[in-house]
Amino acid sequence: MRHLFLFTSILALAACAQENAAPAATAPEPETIVSAETDTTAAENADELFEKIMEDHWAYSLETSPTFATSLGVRDYDDRLPDPSLEAYERDVAKSRAFLDRLGAVNTSALSADNALNHKLLSLDLSNTLEASAFGGKYMIITNRGGPHMSITGLPDRLPFFGKADYESYVARLGKMPEYMTRATARVRAGLDAGWVQPCAPMAGYEQSISIHVVDNVSDSVFMKPFDTKPAQMPAGDFDALREQAAGIVAARVVPALAEFERFYLEEYKPACRQEVGTNSMSDGDAYYAHRARRFTTTDLTPDEIHNIGLSEVARIRGEMAEVIKEAGFDGSFAEWLDFLTYENNPDFYPKTAEERMTIAARISKKMDGELPKLFGNLPRMPYGLKEIPLDIAEKTTTAYYNQPAGDGSRAGFYFVNTTLLNTRPNYQLEALSLHEAVPGHHLQIAIAQELEMPPFRRFGGFTAFVEGWGLYSERLGLEVGFYDTPYTNFGRLSYEMWRACRLVVDTGMHAKGWTRQQAIDYMAENSGLSMNNVTTEVDRYITWPGQALAYKIGELKIRELRTYAEEQLGTDFDVRRFHDVVLGSGALPLSVLEENVKAWVKEEKRG
Repeated sequence: MRHLFLFTSILALAACAQENAAPAATAPEPETIVSAETDTTAAENADELFEKIMEDHWAYSLETSPTFATSLGVRDYDDRLPDPSLEAYERDVAKSRAFLDRLGAVNTSALSADNALNHKLLSLDLSNTLEASAFGGKYMIITNRGGPHMSITGLPDRLPFFGKADYESYVARLGKMPEYMTRATARVRAGLDAGWVQPCAPMAGYEQSISIHVVDNVSDSVFMKPFDTKPAQMPAGDFDALREQAAGIVAARVVPALAEFERFYLEEYKPACRQEVGTNSMSDGDAYYAHRARRFTTTDLTPDEIHNIGLSEVARIRGEMAEVIKEAGFDGSFAEWLDFLTYENNPDFYPKTAEERMTIAARISKKMDGELPKLFGNLPRMPYGLKEIPLDIAEKTTTAYYNQPAGDGSRAGFYFVNTTLLNTRPNYQLEALSLHEAVPGHHLQIAIAQELEMPPFRRFGGFTAFVEGWGLYSERLGLEVGFYDTPYTNFGRLSYEMWRACRLVVDTGMHAKGWTRQQAIDYMAENSGLSMNNVTTEVDRYITWPGQALAYKIGELKIRELRTYAEEQLGTDFDVRRFHDVVLGSGALPLSVLEENVKAWVKEEKRG
């Protein structure tokens, strides 16, 4: 649960931050394995013991993640919100430790192959939780594009609204929102006392994400959105009564709670912001960042090693960019080429309206839908849709994000597109963006994972390096099925790959090597081909969410490495559809486990 596709979208992390915190359960004393007379009995006992632990862990995960439980169709906690308090976090850490104790009592050598992997992944997840708890990152539930208020303002889009029971539970949750904000504020305030606070520059204007919800007219509140349309099967009297009840709670309690959080931010948090941007400016910041690098890449790479990989990739991609610029017939320097592509010099490269941008994204996605059977043998049943990013977060979100489907099948996946500041969002980058966020990227991978026969903590969770690595790898797949057929769209693809390579350099630069924010902005602007608006918002993201951006390129490089290995080993017998099915067939894995799976598959393929 901790890694609930944090990664698919920047908003999803903010919305589910507390629900993803250290799931665990109240544990009994570690159980002792009884010696078995036969290997078969030993295996049965070990598997039974481990599966009980998984069952208990998942049950606690749902209990402490009540809105996520609702999305899975588990309605036992429909009147609850998660507890964002520091006390709840510490309880969950203790229970994670208890779960690890129970896992340690399992004879892993007697487990089935499937359960041996499940044990390994659950243990890794819980170990990451314990390692993280040693640092002040536990206070940082505010980023420049996320926070506790966004956790609740996103509920109207994440909860089901099909009948009276859904609306009753929603109204009950509205009543709990003031206490939720009070507990979250106390946790953030504890971070202020400990010196763990975000830097000033990337948080500029953050208060607007709160103030937009402090409305005078309750009908303007996002919390009333579920009452825009009455479900056909719901009696009008019940609907009207619940709408009136909700309006009263929002006006009298929820809006004042958000106004109080805005006051806290403006009067206490904002004045205490840090001038330095790196985590190394806080207590144990170097160790904290090294932990984040390991966690988000699922490797033992050090920040210095990641930085050097980034420099190498930037140099390689710049060479490929030079070839594309030459193909376009442009005679000038790289800086002049970037200037040529700006809105001021070539407005036709940019959408004129939000509708135009959405139409182009939809056409690209639909075109790729028809090409998927060339690349995959297994396709998901769950569809996806397109939506515009809500205005309250659009200006802090660079380009797009993806929200995964509801676990019970009641809501499709959605590719959210930014339709603000259109003069900074060229159409020639939309192919790479759409392939990453929808298909064959995040939607395909996540929807397949949710339909696999695996324990739920794997179907609905995963590791960022895999998820985002797959998304970046998917952008390149467009080359194989007819996308990027002009120098401009191909440069758009390369600019997106360069963007992720630059992340390795600037994220490690700021958090481990003493770079300033301006150094990072200058480096991104000189190499990426992104607009200055996108460069700035991206750098600010890396500052307030350290380490996460390392996952993309590290994961993509591993997938490409494994594909090259399979192609070389299998020669003319290599089947890209079968390769992709193997990569996606076990959910979102640590990169080392993915490598084991692919190499085992190659060995079987060579046997015929």
